[in-house]
Amino acid sequence: MSIKKPGDQKSPYAQAGVDIEAGNRFVELIKPIVGKTQTPGVITNIGGFAGLFSLHVQHMKNPVLVSSTDGVGTKLKIAFMLDKHDTVGLDLVAMCVNDIVVQGASPLFFLDYISMGFLDENKAVEIVKGIATGCMEAKCSLIGGETAEMPGFYSKDEYDLAGFVVGIADNEELLDGSEIAVGHRLIGIGSSGLHSNGYSLVRKIFFDDLKMSISDHVPDFGRTLGEELLEPTRIYARTIENLRKNFHLYGISHITGGGLIENPPRILPSRCKAIIDTTTWIPHPVFQYMKKAGHVSDHDMMLTFNNGLGMLIVVNEEETDEVLLRLKAMGEEAYCVGGIEAREENEDAVQFVGLE
Repeated sequence: MSIKKPGDQKSPYAQAGVDIEAGNRFVELIKPIVGKTQTPGVITNIGGFAGLFSLHVQHMKNPVLVSSTDGVGTKLKIAFMLDKHDTVGLDLVAMCVNDIVVQGASPLFFLDYISMGFLDENKAVEIVKGIATGCMEAKCSLIGGETAEMPGFYSKDEYDLAGFVVGIADNEELLDGSEIAVGHRLIGIGSSGLHSNGYSLVRKIFFDDLKMSISDHVPDFGRTLGEELLEPTRIYARTIENLRKNFHLYGISHITGGGLIENPPRILPSRCKAIIDTTTWIPHPVFQYMKKAGHVSDHDMMLTFNNGLGMLIVVNEEETDEVLLRLKAMGEEAYCVGGIEAREENEDAVQFVGLE
């Protein structure tokens, strides 16, 4: 028996606020965008029940899958305020991919979850464009995802994003920091700004405390406040891949939530501490502005933000200068920001010098 469609009358589901036809149109709109990200391992088209990816591991002795999931957080509030949605997808990919790159993995594929109060096709397409851009930058495929329309859960103009990445590494090539030793040097690779962490404090400082507008031009930034706050997160996959071809990296730390205080210890052996010299680089103006105008302590700045360093890599002293030269040749801002020293039992894992 066939099921008859009732003329032009809205279905009960549509009357409840969920437009299935809009969802179908959206899938068709994003198919060519998603197609640009596909690599040889992809063996399904978007729109199926699941994404399939064929592993080519003949060159690996003991392949290990490495996965991570993350979101964009309250940085999305800035996108809502500006009604600009083509960069937060890039943030989404960056926050996930950077977490597996530091383990020594190469990204394979990515999935997204977009949840809206009401499906705005144009807005959703812009989000996916950003995700696709991030995937191409990370050299991974966008093989699927979920778009949920949830009236009554989100307000009409708001949405949330989550991302999921899977990468691969040879077990022999995994990075866990266990080789880090006293005498190794720390190299910081520059961030593009705030990335996607600390935005609850960012919004409090600029909008609640300073009463600033998203459209205010800030001379210190050379652009509007909104443009500064929406600057996309850097993706470091290609940079790290390039370095690992010629240099031995003993550990990599993604400076994400928890800043320069909580992230380096995640890779440090128990008997090692990181000494970070804060005079070796100049943080972006946005960090200096918030510290001064928001009366944020050094400790809270280091705990909340990346302060201008998106990644810390650990190298031996002999290769430090060559690594710095390579990074700068790739267009990266990079600095030798300290080193690894012996840690006593009750000492902090990260210590700073040069703070006021």
